[in-house]
Amino acid sequence: QVQLVESGGGLVQPGGSLRVSCAASGITFSRYTMNWYRQAPGNQRELVAGITSGGGTNYADFVKGRFTISRDNAKNTVYMQMNSLKPEDTAVYYCNAQRTIVANTTLDYWGQGTQVTVSS
Repeated sequence: QVQLVESGGGLVQPGGSLRVSCAASGITFSRYTMNWYRQAPGNQRELVAGITSGGGTNYADFVKGRFTISRDNAKNTVYMQMNSLKPEDTAVYYCNAQRTIVANTTLDYWGQGTQVTVSS
């Protein structure tokens, strides 16, 4: 049974920092690309950052220079350090694990989400 469990969300003031974590079980973690998505009320879910099995990273333009994604394969955990938070970063943040095993067949798993609220 695959489980992705996010933690670390909460309430923070503008300009503050948070680190969210996602602990995975039931998958060969090191073989998966791990992504963080977010969804604000009334908005579509959007990709925030991703890290491949090889450690390559990508970021949405709206978080470049502020957020850093990392992974610890020994702990089956992906992290996202969020600095210089803005009110518009308020959203539910979701962890996603993705792996293409053969052409046109992708394994795709989601966590339950963790709320991040940026407000004074």
